[in-house]
Amino acid sequence: MKKQFLDTGEIVSVHGVRGEVKINPWSDSPEFLCDFDRFYLDKNGTKTIEVERARMHKNVVVAKIKGIDTVEEAAKLRGKTLYINRDDCELDEGDFFVQDLIGMQVQDADTGEVYGEICDVSQTGANDVYHIRAEGKADKLIPAIKQVVLSTDLEANLMMIRPLEGLFDED
Repeated sequence: MKKQFLDTGEIVSVHGVRGEVKINPWSDSPEFLCDFDRFYLDKNGTKTIEVERARMHKNVVVAKIKGIDTVEEAAKLRGKTLYINRDDCELDEGDFFVQDLIGMQVQDADTGEVYGEICDVSQTGANDVYHIRAEGKADKLIPAIKQVVLSTDLEANLMMIRPLEGLFDED
């Protein structure tokens, strides 16, 4: 089941003396978070904070939150996880939230063999790598490239792959 509110970063510290906060982004790029006018402080979307402005600073986002005007007020937000509403953003075709991939069943497109479920995603720079876990077996890694990943169906919670030769051979 897809979560409506996705954890997307953490407020890690204050920035300056006017109540700005530094956000450690949990996304492909910090710029992604700069596009949001609001964040949520809980996974149910009941506690909202409004963003007056946001900008990149090195590898973090510096944001000014409406109503937070002092270092002391900003410090109270330190350690808070920030959530976004999936309806507030639009992903490009073929892009997915990692949280939607975790737990997805991975199946061979040619043989129908089920390899396991995605348990983690690593970002290597060149391409993502999906960690596949099957009970009683060592985790396997597959590159998230179009030659391997043929389709991803979020509604069916199913990824069809054509693994590289030898990838799932038993040792």
